[in-house]
Amino acid sequence: MEPVRTGPKPRPVFKVVAFTEEEENAFDYVKDRQNPHPTGVLGATAHMVKGALGGGILGGHVAYVKAGVWMGLVLNLFFGVYMAYCLHLLVWSAQQLYKRTRISTMTYPDVGEAAFACHPNRIVKKMSRCFRYIIDIIICIDLYGACACYQLIISKSIKQLVENTQLTSMEGLGENYPHLRIYLAAMIVPIILICLIRYLKYLAPFSLGANAVVFTALCTAVYYAVKNNPSFLGLTGVTTFWETLEFVGMIVFSMSCAGVVIPIENNMADPKKFPISLVIGMSIIVFGTAFVSFFGYTAYLEYSEAPITVNFPMTVYGKVLKGLIAIMIYVTHAVNFWPPFQICYYYISRCVNQNRIVFWEYIWRAIFVALVGALAIGFPSINALMGFLGTFCLTNMAFIWPLLIHLCVIWERPGLGKYYWRLWRCVGMMSVAIFIFFCGTVVNASELVAVFKGEL
Repeated sequence: MEPVRTGPKPRPVFKVVAFTEEEENAFDYVKDRQNPHPTGVLGATAHMVKGALGGGILGGHVAYVKAGVWMGLVLNLFFGVYMAYCLHLLVWSAQQLYKRTRISTMTYPDVGEAAFACHPNRIVKKMSRCFRYIIDIIICIDLYGACACYQLIISKSIKQLVENTQLTSMEGLGENYPHLRIYLAAMIVPIILICLIRYLKYLAPFSLGANAVVFTALCTAVYYAVKNNPSFLGLTGVTTFWETLEFVGMIVFSMSCAGVVIPIENNMADPKKFPISLVIGMSIIVFGTAFVSFFGYTAYLEYSEAPITVNFPMTVYGKVLKGLIAIMIYVTHAVNFWPPFQICYYYISRCVNQNRIVFWEYIWRAIFVALVGALAIGFPSINALMGFLGTFCLTNMAFIWPLLIHLCVIWERPGLGKYYWRLWRCVGMMSVAIFIFFCGTVVNASELVAVFKGEL
């Protein structure tokens, strides 16, 4: 499913066309859409689960080390329910905007801009384009950061296979073996080559293979949990507040499907059944994350590392799985690189020679891959990157922005309710997310600084 490109002059212009509830309901946005191959409830659910349970789940067990198993399970469930409800409000708000603007298909940035542009307050209206740019920037930071995590997974896997040892370290283990950063630097050119592929259709089939390999790795983790620790001994129940904030960022990163829910709804045959897909999909995501994280932590306790495959023994099976993870994540990296680059190049393309636009696209693809590689080299810690992206980017995408958009949409119609209960609901829920955003970002940013300085 290819995202719609965003830009400084989005078309069409968002404005209120339906001024009453009757006028809104007179527009059937489903019939107005042109979906040659719409998805049903099961297909939408599958896309949602696939959008959430990517490479992030390979580090979920480390998140449980941070918070402790009991605190981890409770917060895993809490943030799963919290995220599901916020995403429900986001999609419901988008559907109201379709009817209000007579525009039947939107992207996440479209919805954000439309919500502000259709607000009765002039100041809010003027902020609509700015809000759109902020959404674009945060989405790019999140997705490029995820690509950096993928580069780390690839490089850590290759490093362990080259050194042929169960031990792991950023430093080279053994005579003449280089630092992890050297492996990251060496991977930049191969990753540039695969990211030069301009059409997503050539890459998408490989993501199915990657999903199969990841699923095999997760089943293997459960096997080793039962084998290594059948009595579930040595599990820490609760840790410190600081470490719990690290956990929140990592677990939100592992579960979030905020970037895909609106494209999924846009492509459904019956979008009114989206809540069914959301409930089923988020239930699978929450259960899957908790299940794998719990058993991964049980198997390796405080020795847990991300990706989980580096914990596997150096048997033939273990080595094959480590190698397959490196290969499939390598291909999947190109798939995940595609959406943020499309956003960035839409803006950049206006400043380059239009007669050589494809040539410049190749150049800028190489530049962005190199920048992502530099990010991974500077901060070679999957855990710290996941935690930062979860608190800085995804608390906005999955919690704060959906609530803010919802508040703008209901402000005039249907209104804030008796005693402004809808306002207080949004403010209360947003307060939790803002607290996580500020405190979690500070904690995880300090972890990144420590990694950069070589203190971790």
